[in-house]
Amino acid sequence: MSSIFDSSNIEITPEQAQAALAEDKAQLIDVREPYEWEAGRIDGALHIELEHLASNAGKIDTDRPVIFQCRLGSRSAMAAQAFRGVGIDAYSMAGGLRRWADEDRPLVPEGGHVADH
Repeated sequence: MSSIFDSSNIEITPEQAQAALAEDKAQLIDVREPYEWEAGRIDGALHIELEHLASNAGKIDTDRPVIFQCRLGSRSAMAAQAFRGVGIDAYSMAGGLRRWADEDRPLVPEGGHVADH
């Protein structure tokens, strides 16, 4: 199964992520802490904290690309690397939720924001 993204690059842009999510061609996993998730998030994301990712891997649909996202991109890059290491088509959203919000992409709940880390 070929990816909708360039598999030679582990990072994708928020624009690419938003387009893939709109067409239900990828799954978004938010690996941030609970307080960060509560402050604001991307609608439709699945919340699995980075430290609980391995024990919750079964909740992730690996039949389509997986996009990991955090606040700035470092935690999501670690997650994407780990999943790629076991052969899963995984990516990190470059710039994280901060870049998503800076590009005026929507957050939920109403009035959602990017929490400080």
